[in-house]
Amino acid sequence: MNNKYILSIAAFLLAVFVLVPLAIAATGRWDLYYTLTSVALLSIGSAGVWLTFYIGRINIGQGAYALMGGYVSAVLMTRVGVSFWLTLPAAGIFCATISVLIGLPILRLRGVYFAMITLVLTEVARLTALALPVTNGAKGITSIPLPGALSIVGITIIPDFTTIANPKLGFYLLAVTLMVLSYAALWRIVNSRLGHLCRSLQQNEELAASIGVNTAYLRVLAYAISSFFGGIAGAVFVAISQSIYPSSFAVTDSVNFMLYCFVGGLGFVAGPLLGTFLLYFGWDLLSIAKEYQLLIYSSAMIALMLVLPNGVLSLFDKKGGGR
Repeated sequence: MNNKYILSIAAFLLAVFVLVPLAIAATGRWDLYYTLTSVALLSIGSAGVWLTFYIGRINIGQGAYALMGGYVSAVLMTRVGVSFWLTLPAAGIFCATISVLIGLPILRLRGVYFAMITLVLTEVARLTALALPVTNGAKGITSIPLPGALSIVGITIIPDFTTIANPKLGFYLLAVTLMVLSYAALWRIVNSRLGHLCRSLQQNEELAASIGVNTAYLRVLAYAISSFFGGIAGAVFVAISQSIYPSSFAVTDSVNFMLYCFVGGLGFVAGPLLGTFLLYFGWDLLSIAKEYQLLIYSSAMIALMLVLPNGVLSLFDKKGGGR
């Protein structure tokens, strides 16, 4: 990693952890915390989708894992009394486990067949949430408590959110911290031996298998990590809204997770992050167009993909290497 990237990362961390809170405090726009928290969490979910693109698969089912992660966290907190901080990894692990069971058969499918099966996963998750007694059906789960204090060896690392003067700031810092950790993990995976093997699947699976690469294992592992990210994002969304319903994540959310990757750039680890930011705020800015909002948004998306097929970040990639 050269000095340019180190400085870019340092500037980004300074902006999200220091400059943004200072700017919001100065302007009094506390509502922006919720907006930026949502962007951070959506980018975590889309980071997982990007990883499945990295192995040559189109994943349109991330909304299902966000919904599952949210319900796991909500059920554990409200019915079992488990701390939110324990439900967070539990939600990710549960989603990763389910994805392995689902992925073992469907990851053998190629291209559009895998994509179409993942497309129905979100609706299956929604119908399951409607049917199961533990999820409380269409009524959903409400009155979910705010995260309590996180203590390690008697030392309070994170205070009880009910005692924080501005819980929105607490959720913002939690979301961006998870976002930074998620993208750091994603970058490490991509630039490791595992990442190089995953890239070989994207280029030619038959050739990779012929030289001894365990293609089935890599596909399932990448899909499990992807779903883990989705579960984590869903769990934090639930903590913020303090409620969850079967309609909390729909098929449109799964499609958006995929679009964030396309717009930012499939050849760049930071692509989903930039894509989430651009599309989230782009949609809000187009609200002034009223009934033409969707038309303009869709047209802009099509034009962007035609002009920049490798995503917005390709504008800054002088070497054309990505990553």
